[in-house]
Amino acid sequence: MTPRPRKLKILRWLPSSLVTTTGSRAGRNLYLTFDDGPHAEHTVPLLELLAQHQAKASFFLIGGQIEAHPELARRIAGEGHTLGNHSFTHPHFEKLSLSAQLDEVDRTDALLSAIDGRPRHSFRPPRGVMPPRMLANFFRQRRRTTYWSYDSLDYSRRPAAELIGIIRRHPVQAGDILLMHDDSTLSLEMLTVLIPEWKAQGFNLQALPAEA
Repeated sequence: MTPRPRKLKILRWLPSSLVTTTGSRAGRNLYLTFDDGPHAEHTVPLLELLAQHQAKASFFLIGGQIEAHPELARRIAGEGHTLGNHSFTHPHFEKLSLSAQLDEVDRTDALLSAIDGRPRHSFRPPRGVMPPRMLANFFRQRRRTTYWSYDSLDYSRRPAAELIGIIRRHPVQAGDILLMHDDSTLSLEMLTVLIPEWKAQGFNLQALPAEA
């Protein structure tokens, strides 16, 4: 397993204003992103760790989870992190019609807008799967899709020490967008070790810019 997915390299040829795979390299920034929350058990300890290190991140939230835990979604935004759209039910988008795909996005955007006032939010498709018709629709609407350049592999549920070892063998670089999740303890266990190391190496942990 490698943290740098080959399949995403082709996306770098698309306009960065529409498909984002890396962030600004200025200031040695790293961009932590968390999918699948907010989670009743795991989001709060993660927010506390980020606050401890004065780090900002981007949270790609599931609409159903927002409805279940609206106070956590508000807390994420209130603490200066960026909100992103990760669909309403986390479906297999390739199995849905285009109208059903867009409904997943629109329902979640409405919930996010009620929190941060923004009319729309950068979208990250579940499992990274963006069907061609949906991608074409996003291009016409000039909507941003955010992927990643570095995969923490935390969804593999391997022990944190093993995943930390993989990351150390494949060091992060300035501008990397890191894929992580806040639906288990793994991201917290990993970042408790890695954030101090990254800061000692001169990296700054920033949130991605919000959708215009």
